[in-house]
Amino acid sequence: MAGSIGCGPVCGRYRRTTKTEELARLYGVAVPAAHDVPVSWNIAPGQDVLTLRFNAETGERSLDALRWGLVPHWAKDPKVGHRLINARSETVDKTLSYRQAFTKRRCLIPADGFYEWQRAAGRKIPFHVQMRNGSPFTMAGVWEGWQDPVTAEWLRTCAILTCPANEIVEQAHDRMPVILDPEQHAAWLGEAESHFLKAFLVPYPGERMTMWETNTRVNSARENDAGLIERQLVD
Repeated sequence: MAGSIGCGPVCGRYRRTTKTEELARLYGVAVPAAHDVPVSWNIAPGQDVLTLRFNAETGERSLDALRWGLVPHWAKDPKVGHRLINARSETVDKTLSYRQAFTKRRCLIPADGFYEWQRAAGRKIPFHVQMRNGSPFTMAGVWEGWQDPVTAEWLRTCAILTCPANEIVEQAHDRMPVILDPEQHAAWLGEAESHFLKAFLVPYPGERMTMWETNTRVNSARENDAGLIERQLVD
């Protein structure tokens, strides 16, 4: 693949096409009473996304809707979330915007695939990445609660952690989302204490994944249908 690597933000779009009920069964949680986050082929920053969290007080996991684009609790303006959609795994425990969330408020973000872009001949070429067997997976995330000083209403937001790309994704971009296996979920969510969380933040094995050039309609966040992941013929 010829072209420059690393066009645009890493993991600036993804798809979650597995229904909430199936995810609840898969991750052993109750189906939310009001699960109003629909499946989507083209999830974009600023939208509500489905996340998996652990409540230490109740000792239970839950599927919750959080806004994609983290707003730190100390932020004066929630618009800061527009540029805090990804947290670099190398510095997430040190960066002011993320370090407290990394220590106390981690989440998992279910997905079925994600998109990366490569710039070539003056245009952005989208690629779709998913598991080789087509199964859903979870991306590592952090979350925060921000209270509006005027209305006192709470806004809960999240960001996706990123790491260097594996040998599959690096053909389109130099970074990728951190993907966690089920045996890592308990420690990441805070159900079990772990001093080795940073060791989780590594590229997912490339041999388990596949990637192909896909429909340029995905460049627009307004497009949302199964045709977005159709393979494109490459000359």
